Amino acid sequence: MSESTAPTARTVSPRPGTSGPTGATDPAESTRTLESPDAPESPDVAQSTTGVIPGAGPTGGSTARPTASAPTAAPAPAERATLRLREAPAPGAPHPDDPPRYAPEWLRLREPADAAARAHDLLDPLRTHLAGPPGRTGGMVVHDLGCGTGSMGRWLAPRLDGAQHWVLHDRDPYLLHFAAVGAPRTAADGSRVTVETLRGDLARLTPDALSGADLVTASALLDVLTADEVGTLAAACAAAGCAALLTLSVAGRVDLTPAHPLDAEITEAFNDHQRRTGLLGPDAVTAATDAFAAHGATVRAHPSPWRLGPDEAPLAAQWLRGWVGAAVEQRSELRERAEAYLDERLAACADGTLRVVVHHTDLLALCRPTGGAS
Repeated sequence: MSESTAPTARTVSPRPGTSGPTGATDPAESTRTLESPDAPESPDVAQSTTGVIPGAGPTGGSTARPTASAPTAAPAPAERATLRLREAPAPGAPHPDDPPRYAPEWLRLREPADAAARAHDLLDPLRTHLAGPPGRTGGMVVHDLGCGTGSMGRWLAPRLDGAQHWVLHDRDPYLLHFAAVGAPRTAADGSRVTVETLRGDLARLTPDALSGADLVTASALLDVLTADEVGTLAAACAAAGCAALLTLSVAGRVDLTPAHPLDAEITEAFNDHQRRTGLLGPDAVTAATDAFAAHGATVRAHPSPWRLGPDEAPLAAQWLRGWVGAAVEQRSELRERAEAYLDERLAACADGTLRVVVHHTDLLALCRPTGGAS
């Protein structure tokens, strides 16, 4: 099913400066199941004439190298897996209330690094928790919030036993299409995996939105939520008595080798950028841990860093552009020095001498089962 034929759903306008494909939960949003539609072609990364994937990188400003003087065309709003910061639309551009579209190229580029980084050590306690919740009959229901192109489902579903029904949440029907088409069809033990899509916005989460869920998942989501939104998410999971596996939240630390005198200042500016407009940024895991614990959940956290070397040079280069761009957007006085810094870092990336560790944290919250089926 192409985007042009997608069923109509009420569009939820994103709050300026907040996340991208955040989870949907308003029961009024239209729900649909996609069954092997013909996928629209995704633009190839190599087709970019600027060297920057439209919509890629962790910044709401330009994803290109910051320049001090040369004027540039208005960039497409940027995103990472769950980040989209809107700017005023150019003449003829889609209206801000239109469903946002995130670059599937960026999501595809980062998917192998995400898969390698996620904390496998959290899987055994999750499997134990899911093995026998009281009163559950039939298969397991998983809600993936802010699913993007569905990388979490592709990673997790084949690692869990038993029949699974995944409800994929995003506010972009284009990404929902890719997620449904690319979803795995079998679990670790060969059981069937089915997929349903739901369009909407995590900001509309209602207390009963996750009723019947056994597990809630998300990637790179917590750091682009507010404290209130994290509290609402924790309350909804507690009300459903379900587990939550929330991966790849930024930790506010980056290690680059070789080191550079500007590393710390860029990192600090980027972290400040993440906290703009009340978002949690690198404080998200602490806030989520407290929110879930307040509802009686058992919470575990585990590091899940990206480790980028020569084999991941395209991702490292794209990440660098976004990371430095966000820092410059936050602190314009960095622009001239940041331009030289980025040139130097991209050159090292191209010649295979740069190593980058982007620190993330995965969180597993095991909520107390509610009286009957969870």
